[in-house]
Amino acid sequence: MNAIVFLIQCQDQKGLVAGITSFFSERDFNILHCQQYTDVQDAQYFMRIKLEDNGNLDRELLEQQFETFAHSLSLTWSVRYSDKPYRVALLVTRASHCPYDLLSRELEGELKCEVPVVIGNHNDLAGMAKQFNKPFYHLPIKKETKPQQEAQINALLDEYKIDLVVMARYMQILSEAFVEQHAGRVINIHHGFLPAFQGAKPYHQAYDRGVKIIGATSHYATADLDEGPIIEQGVERVMHDNSPEDLVMIGKDIERLVLAKAVKAHIEHRIIISGRRTIVFSEGA
Repeated sequence: MNAIVFLIQCQDQKGLVAGITSFFSERDFNILHCQQYTDVQDAQYFMRIKLEDNGNLDRELLEQQFETFAHSLSLTWSVRYSDKPYRVALLVTRASHCPYDLLSRELEGELKCEVPVVIGNHNDLAGMAKQFNKPFYHLPIKKETKPQQEAQINALLDEYKIDLVVMARYMQILSEAFVEQHAGRVINIHHGFLPAFQGAKPYHQAYDRGVKIIGATSHYATADLDEGPIIEQGVERVMHDNSPEDLVMIGKDIERLVLAKAVKAHIEHRIIISGRRTIVFSEGA
C-alpha cells in the first residue's frame, strides 16, 4: 500500500487538528496515522500525518490545494510519497563499519531507500562499494582543493538525483556553503556522546579519563562543527577493565546503530527541524 506523509509545523492555535484532518477527509483520504506535539514553552505545534495514497487526487493538485489551505493558517509543511524512496549518497573515508552497515540494511530492505553512489576522499572503500554493486568515486581533497572537490561532489549529487547525503564517518569538515546549500539534508555521525572528547583517538581519551559510558550522536550537519540539530544518540556502559580496543569496538557498534536509526527516521519523513532542535516522531507509523 502506498502512503503520503505530511510534516506540518506552525504557531500553536485553536482548531488545528480539526482543520487539518478535515482538509484530508473532505478529499476522501483515509488517515492511517496521526502524531502531534505541542511545544508549550515556545507555543509551537508539530504534526506528522500519514494518508493512504488511493490515487483519488492528482499529487500536484493536492499540493496546490494544501498550499492554499496552509497559507490561511501560516503552516510550514513538506510531503513525501512512499513510492518515491529517498536516494541517498554516502560520503566515506577509510572506516568501513558505518557505510557497510547502511549498505547491508538497504540490501536487506531494512532501510527503504536507494543508495546509488558512494563517494570517498580516499580509495580504501572502493572494494566495499563494488561488493554492493555501487559506483564509487574517488575524490581526493587537500586544503587548497576543497572548493573544487565539493563542486565535484555537488555535480554527482545532481547527476544521481540525491535527496539525502550521509557522512558515514566521512572525516572531513564540509564548507559552510555546502551545508547551507543542502541544509537539513546532510546527516553526520559523531564518534561521541555530544558534548564529547574532540580530536584524534576519542576512545583512547575516554579510556584515559576512566569514563563509565561511551556513545555516539547523529545530527544534521551545519556550518558550526558538531553543533547541528541532534537526531539520535546512543550510549553503553563500560567498565574500568575495558581496554581502548574494547572501547573502539563498542563505539563502532553504537555508531552503526545510531546512524542507521537517524537515516531511517529521515527517510520515513519523521523529523521536523525546529531551530537547533529536532522533533522526531515515533517509529512504526
